[in-house]
Amino acid sequence: MNHTQLIFRGIKTMAATVVLLGAASAAYAEESGCWAEFFDESQYAGAHFRLEGPAQLVNLHNVQGENWDLRIDSLKVGPKAKVMLFENFNYKLTLKEMAKYPELLLSLGLTEKDALEDSELIFVANSMIHDLSDFNFHKKIRSLKVACE
Repeated sequence: MNHTQLIFRGIKTMAATVVLLGAASAAYAEESGCWAEFFDESQYAGAHFRLEGPAQLVNLHNVQGENWDLRIDSLKVGPKAKVMLFENFNYKLTLKEMAKYPELLLSLGLTEKDALEDSELIFVANSMIHDLSDFNFHKKIRSLKVACE
């Protein structure tokens, strides 16, 4: 066997190892149950991506090579995951949290009613949300977290 054949055989072995490790990682995530799938249309249709947990995305500008900012409309949560969706980048202070500071609300010209409207949602394991408009969250997601339970 010459040097070129050895290098080629080594590359093939390395490629096979990478493929097997990728498959093992996906199998582990499926087995562990800590994942969430996000879709850009209601009823789990259209473009989608799967996120293995635990994960935190401070923005959705580059998720698996695509901009998902303000695109998510339905989702599925794995059996050992919890998903937190945020209307703001970087999980910023929500209006609900601002309600704890009435002076701040007043200075921003907001009412208590404004503060009671959610700007984050939490879904527990095995949740299947066919349309986020049911929660007044239709294509409003700008950051998210997937936690493992």
